[in-house]
Amino acid sequence: MSGQPASPVVAAHLQSFLAFDFGLKRTGVAVGNRMLRTATPQGTIRAEGDARFAQVAERIREWQPDALVVGVPLHPDGAPHENTARALRFARQLRGRFGLQVFEVDERYSTTEALAAGAQDADAASACIILEQFLRSLP
Repeated sequence: MSGQPASPVVAAHLQSFLAFDFGLKRTGVAVGNRMLRTATPQGTIRAEGDARFAQVAERIREWQPDALVVGVPLHPDGAPHENTARALRFARQLRGRFGLQVFEVDERYSTTEALAAGAQDADAASACIILEQFLRSLP
């Protein structure tokens, strides 16, 4: 994942998305849709392991998204680091557990941006930034 990633090929019927800013202790959540190209932060999931997936399942039941989006952290130069592998593993687990298409988005600076904007819940605000970035990339 170096340089500017190509825009993802996202089928036109995929309209609603649930996005995650994965973290070991907290996972930010946002919901959004393609038509409005906006995202709304949701309550951050404060759980690990299976407890995290139980809460993810609740959000999927509640919002019925067409697909999921996961922020993938990278170093400023685009190089992967420890959390890159964790986020990619989380994305694979989402695909396997929920059978939904999962799009991975470069999330460099999303938390910094959320904090600079004065977000009360930086994780949820970061998920929102990730999702809006993804939605803006769609044709």
